[in-house]
Amino acid sequence: MVSRVIPVDTFDLVIFGATGDLARRKIFPGLYRRFWAGQVPPDSRIIGAARSAMALAEFRAQVLASIEEFVSPDKRDAARIDEFLGRIAYVQIDATGSGGWAQLKAEMRPGMIGAFYFSVAPSLFGDLAERLHRHGIATAESRIVVEKPFGRDLASARALNATLAAHFAERQIYRIDHYLGKETVQNLMAVRFANILFEPLWNAQHIDHVQITVAETVGVGGRGSYYDKSGAMRDMVQNHMMQLLCLIAMEPPYHFDPNAVRDEKLKVIRALDPVGQDQIVRGQYTSASGQPDYLTDAGNPESLTESYIALKVGISNWRWKGTPFYLRTGKKLRARTSEIAITFREPPHSIFDDAPGWRENVLAIRLQPNEGMNLMVMIKEPGPGGMRLVQVPLDMSFAKALGAEGADIPDAYERLIMDVIRGNQTLFMRGDEVEAAWAWTDPIIAGWEAAGRRPKPYDPGTSGPEDALMLLHRDGRRWREIKE
Repeated sequence: MVSRVIPVDTFDLVIFGATGDLARRKIFPGLYRRFWAGQVPPDSRIIGAARSAMALAEFRAQVLASIEEFVSPDKRDAARIDEFLGRIAYVQIDATGSGGWAQLKAEMRPGMIGAFYFSVAPSLFGDLAERLHRHGIATAESRIVVEKPFGRDLASARALNATLAAHFAERQIYRIDHYLGKETVQNLMAVRFANILFEPLWNAQHIDHVQITVAETVGVGGRGSYYDKSGAMRDMVQNHMMQLLCLIAMEPPYHFDPNAVRDEKLKVIRALDPVGQDQIVRGQYTSASGQPDYLTDAGNPESLTESYIALKVGISNWRWKGTPFYLRTGKKLRARTSEIAITFREPPHSIFDDAPGWRENVLAIRLQPNEGMNLMVMIKEPGPGGMRLVQVPLDMSFAKALGAEGADIPDAYERLIMDVIRGNQTLFMRGDEVEAAWAWTDPIIAGWEAAGRRPKPYDPGTSGPEDALMLLHRDGRRWREIKE
């Protein structure tokens, strides 16, 4: 099966922070893959902007190096790469001063879609937004893309929203969360709302609980000083995992429309119950095999910041009251995996009470490393000797479903950047969503800061602190095993 490529209009895309790590690893390789797939119109241009003094040839060499490092060999055609590099320009820019803005304005073409990717620190968002308007570069139809972290609490998020709103309308602002660009995340909406099979069962009457796991095998490494100011709650739960929870729990929107979808997500956030400190487990990884512990990586021997967090969340609405959502995320865990697991309730009456082997039905949705879904169902174990039940998966992995050759499935960043060009905000966070998420998150963080308790230690290569097991055990449940 070959994916259908939907064309976009000709555009001028400016990447602020074009020499940074995100641009090198994700943005430029992603744009090249969309170009290779025929999704970038012939006259479109990509303009790198950064503070470094650099000749165009040197900048293009950097982009070439990123393509060679992050694009698979089957898509690295020399002639196509040269054609792609020919569309790239570079401007040395002073984000907080006046240098380079006149040149950038000269590079922009009237009548084209103009998009500006702020791949820079949030402290520069306001400076960039203000100068785009002061120099007459942005228009009423321009779009800006802003990366997380979008604030570190409710007050800073509101201030950042106000700063951007002074220069751009909400319809022009694209707050990017790459988790929402993953194929499986979008398929979650398709599974729910395009099939009658699941939606009638998608409620507290039939679902026992939901687990959302985002596990990483790496530590904080070179990001220690940054991470120590955020921690797992701010870095993962408030944004990525919150968005996943919303897509699972939201009501069907009246239409697959950006504001309709985001309206329903907002309702979920506003229905979240406060989380008590007895429903939270925080952890820090210890040292192992010569590798440093979290305190060393963070450069702060007194740090109370969590590298792991697990919490039990309730939703007070008609659909979900009584069904807990268990969230966990952490560094240096057993395996790198992101998974949503929906566990269904037992049948109200079983005719197989004496048959061994019964287990719950589970819909497992894998976001990484191998995107796909499987539904665990019960069947009779083959062979003689009576009724013995066995659990088997109905596998819906994309690699199998799409055939041996697979399909040209875009990376999350590729899809989201193309959505910006199309003007489709469905997979981007709205300002009131961000503020509502922080309004729920802030009291949780304030609670443990007031208590001053140190996070629980856990060994690298495990599933996290043992206390996290009790979070489910006391409810008669258990975490799913973390595995690739």
